[in-house]
Formats: sequence, structure tokens, C-alpha cells
Amino acid sequence: MPKPVVSVVVPTRDRAGYLDVTLASLVDQDFAEPYEVIVVDDGSRDATHDVITRFEVRAVVQDAPAGPNAARNAGARAAAADLVALLDDDVFAPRAWLRALVEGAQRHPEADAVGGPIRARLEGPAPRSCGRELPPVTTLDLGPADRETDLVWSANMLFRRDAYERIGPFDESRPPGGDEEEWLRRLTDRGGRVFYIADAAIDHRRTGDDARLRSLMRSAYRRGRNLRAYDESRGTAPGLGRELRVLAGCGWHVVRRACPQGLIMGAHSAGRLATAVRR
Repeated sequence: MPKPVVSVVVPTRDRAGYLDVTLASLVDQDFAEPYEVIVVDDGSRDATHDVITRFEVRAVVQDAPAGPNAARNAGARAAAADLVALLDDDVFAPRAWLRALVEGAQRHPEADAVGGPIRARLEGPAPRSCGRELPPVTTLDLGPADRETDLVWSANMLFRRDAYERIGPFDESRPPGGDEEEWLRRLTDRGGRVFYIADAAIDHRRTGDDARLRSLMRSAYRRGRNLRAYDESRGTAPGLGRELRVLAGCGWHVVRRACPQGLIMGAHSAGRLATAVRR
């Protein structure tokens, strides 16, 4: 088998249903060059192994859960290509995604890392939105043209192996939430460059019960706690008064707009506040 042009690393844990959709989209990419897909199974106890076997992609299995950054590092070590793409296990990658991402890296040889748009895709009983709030899952939209930026997200990201070897591995001590951001901050602090590739979009999915208000609120609360902790580690966390004002604003949004998604915003803010007061 010829050396792949790009290795696609998918960390996963106990989300076989989501992974099934992700891998189906990856094996159907419109990409003429050789590429490999590596799934890093972070100690799953569901049907993840069966999904990986069915799609006949490479697998790296970690017996005990070690977290997303440990899975990213394991995938990077196993990757055979000089370009390593990261993709979350709960996304759908359109057929042109991989080609667009690789061509974007080739178009910007000065870039050490690139990433593309992340679009929210809620399937099922998603809460109504008034249109004034951000989607209740991680998204990214920096416009219709390529541009240099500080950050992209690991749900849709590619880095060069020489940059990874120069900067070092992802910090495995960090909890989810800002975990990949720490690596990108390290990269840019040392003169590395990051580019946004406008035509390399993926869909970030929530389906079934995960798209219900209660589940989205729980996820937002955890994300808020982790992001506040990350901000504190960087010395950029706002004061307690600011966090309280944001939470109050979320409550006002719910009342004024009769908007259920305002509750998700409030849960995120409450998570940040909970971390702030426990320090």
C-alpha cells in the first residue's frame, strides 16, 4: 500500500451510533490520493469495536479511557502520513471535505495547521430557537474565504507532522473543553501559523435524545465548567461579577424572547459560574 497523503484520526468513546455515520462519510470521500482512517477507541464498552470492524479502518485501542488529547496523541503516533487530520466522532463529512482540507493545506504551505467550518446539525426533537443565540453545539464560521486565524477546532482540523514534532503532543492532563486550544496557543506562541479553509466544512450532529433540551443543557453546563477552568489556567477568566451578569442576561433572554435555547446558554453560563465559585 502506498504511503497515504493524509491520515484522518477519529478519537471516540462509547458513541457507536454517531461513529457509524462518521465512518460511512469518511470511506466515501471524493479524494483521488491514498488516505487512511484511524479510529482511536478510548476504552469504549459499547458496539464501537463492531463499527470499526465493519468499515475496515485502522484501530488503536486504549484499554482504559485516557481522554481526548491522549487519543489524539495516540492517533498522531500511529499515523503514516505527513498530514494528520482530526475529526470528531459525531460529525458528518461531505464527500468533498477531505479534498478541500488537503488542498487548503497545499494552498497555504506557510500554515502549520488548518481547519474548516463546523455547522450545527440537530436531528430530532431540537428546541426552538429565536435566532439570536449561537447554536447549542460547537460551531465555527469565519466567512466565505480562506483567512489566517488564531484558532480552529479539533472537530475539523489538520496539522503537519513537523509542526506536531516541533511543538510537542497535546496536553493529556487537560479535561475536555479548551483541550486542543492549548496546543494551538503553544503553536502560535512559537511563531506557528493557523489558517481557516472556507470550503472544508463538516456537520456537527446531535440526534435523538442528545438533541433534546435537557441533554443539550447538561452538555453546555459541562462545557462551561471546563472552559472556565481553562480560562483560569491562562489567566484570562473574567471576574465573578461578569459571570453573574452573563447568567442574568441569559435568564432575561429566556423570559423576553420565550426562547428555550436561552436555557442552554444559561446552563453554559451556570457551569462557568460553578467553577468560579469553587476555586
